Amino acid sequence: MCEKEQQVFGGMGLSREPTAEDQAILDKVKEQYEKQSGKNPGEFKAILVCTQVVAGTNYFFKVATGKDTYIHIRVFVPLPGSDKGPTLVSFQADKTKDDDLEYF
Repeated sequence: MCEKEQQVFGGMGLSREPTAEDQAILDKVKEQYEKQSGKNPGEFKAILVCTQVVAGTNYFFKVATGKDTYIHIRVFVPLPGSDKGPTLVSFQADKTKDDDLEYF
């Protein structure tokens, strides 16, 4: 799960409130999510994020998708200099606001 007290090298980082940059990354994979899930959420707002540095960065988002509906999304962002953008790796549906954001 996202660490809440200390950063673990190679593990998932601290959970935190998302920045505008985090939301911009999430926005770039919204269309990928819609295609893979077959759903078009009324809202797509990051409410919690944590990261894992690999050969690039994995972003784990808790996303509000409407009134009291949430999903967890994992996005991979390659290292700078790559000609590829963020990629939706996986998602988990039917989450609640209180569910822990864990590695998946």
